[in-house]
Amino acid sequence: MMERTVYLTDYDYQRLGILLEIMNSVPQNRRDDLSCLEDLLVTCKIVTPDEMPDNIVTINSRVKYFDLDTSQERIATLVFPINTDLSSGRIAVTSPIGAAILGYAEGDIVAWKVSSGRRTIRIDKVLYQAKATGEYQM
Repeated sequence: MMERTVYLTDYDYQRLGILLEIMNSVPQNRRDDLSCLEDLLVTCKIVTPDEMPDNIVTINSRVKYFDLDTSQERIATLVFPINTDLSSGRIAVTSPIGAAILGYAEGDIVAWKVSSGRRTIRIDKVLYQAKATGEYQM
């Protein structure tokens, strides 16, 4: 897989760090996808909200993606766990797909491990990005 620059706003970086610290304090919460988020915090480029490119998936982004395994188009909003609501397409950044798409850009192909093998999607469009509109604390 090609190296990419993962962008996080300073605000999301701090909030994700605190969230992971809390989740990891309970041993049964340890998961591979959380390790991926921890790695992301170590390697990401931290930017201010106005430096965030508009085509990057951030917390509170609404994203249109194509599931390459099922050939279905879907729309989801990436949120912190407390705001998760699967019936309205609000997926947690700590879910496998949420951890996988954070920091990716339009056009990127994203793959991650699941119990049955791998899932693969293509990010088609960032329909809404809270950081681009100045709405940081949704």
